[in-house]
Amino acid sequence: MSRGESRAPGQRQLRVGEEIRHALAWIMERGELRDPAFQGRVLTITEVRVSPDLRNATVFVVPLGGGDVRPLLEGLGRAQPFLRHELAKRVQLRTVPRLSFKEDDSFDEASHIDALLHSPEVARDLGPRDEDEEEGPDHGA
Repeated sequence: MSRGESRAPGQRQLRVGEEIRHALAWIMERGELRDPAFQGRVLTITEVRVSPDLRNATVFVVPLGGGDVRPLLEGLGRAQPFLRHELAKRVQLRTVPRLSFKEDDSFDEASHIDALLHSPEVARDLGPRDEDEEEGPDHGA
């Protein structure tokens, strides 16, 4: 496999990502982030993807109830040193990964796919078939 190809994450990457996700959710749930961007806003951490060397982690977030995520991402960027410090207390790792934050657009993508599947054109194609079509020609002879 060449360097450019991506592989599925290993078991350790998945486990560390979940531990980081739980720890970050706990920190945010306690309201320890004092940045004005978080006042009155609730964030959901949907996934944490950790690099194979465990030095970098991408944290996917979505604001509960929707809205503009940019100010929240900027606030998370400012809070990164604090979050890494808190992670060091809660997650047993040799080094705490650098955190980068991104909007999780998988919910929007799922809604788009759902809308496509329920469109009249697709419903027509997925509709019930005639029995004659299912049996095929010369099936009764």
